[in-house]
Parts: sequence; C-alpha cells; structure tokens
Amino acid sequence: MIHRTSKREDRRGAVLVEFAIIAPVFFLIIMALFEFSWLNVVRHTADNAAYEASRAAMVPGATAAEAITEANRILSVIGVRGATVTVNPAVLDDSAAQVTVSVSIPISQNSLIIPTFTGGMNLQSQSTLRTERVETR
Repeated sequence: MIHRTSKREDRRGAVLVEFAIIAPVFFLIIMALFEFSWLNVVRHTADNAAYEASRAAMVPGATAAEAITEANRILSVIGVRGATVTVNPAVLDDSAAQVTVSVSIPISQNSLIIPTFTGGMNLQSQSTLRTERVETR
C-alpha cells in the first residue's frame, strides 16, 4: 500500500524555515517603528516646550527661571530625562528686544528600546520671540 502525504504536510518544514529567516527582520522593523515614533514625540514636545517657554519669557516682568520651569514642566509630561534648557539673554530686563529658549535632550537617555545606536546624540530645539518690553533709552 502506498502512503500519500498532502501538499500541506510537505510544506510544513519549509514554512518553519521561512519564518525563522523572516521573523528577526520583521521584529527589527517593528521595533524601529516604535523607536522612531517615540523620538518624533520627543522632538515635537521639545519644539513645543521651547515655544511655550519663550512665550512665558516675552512678557514684561518674566524671568529666565520662569521660562526654564515652563519648559521643564512641558517636557515632564512625557517623562523626558536629562534635558537642558537655556534662555538667552539670561537676565530679562527692559533692554531685551527678543528672547531665545533652547532645549537640548540626550537621545540615549530617552530611547525606548536600544539607546546604543544613538550614542552621544542630542535632540535640539530652539524658539526666538520678540519681547513685549518697552525699550528704555
């Protein structure tokens, strides 16, 4: 008596081998999608933090410390770690015609999956606005 196997049974081993070859590549692509999506969220939050901090600093009577606090508050919403916020000029008096807030975020401290590939890279954002102060002459 001849024993026949179906075509489906003959392919079982081939499907397993194909999956073993493709699965690591597939999961690498999925992890990269998550990582780049998260870094995009961090970038947009840094842009928003710089803008809102410069808005807080442009009004009369505001200080650089208030702008830094505002930027750090916005960055803390998504849990950014190790961010550096600077305000230029450091002293906001009536002679300041514009204010610039810079935000620097180390990517390696804010990576989801593999911070090894980002090394010492920083994400930079900056916003410059004219102040509402009256110039003294």
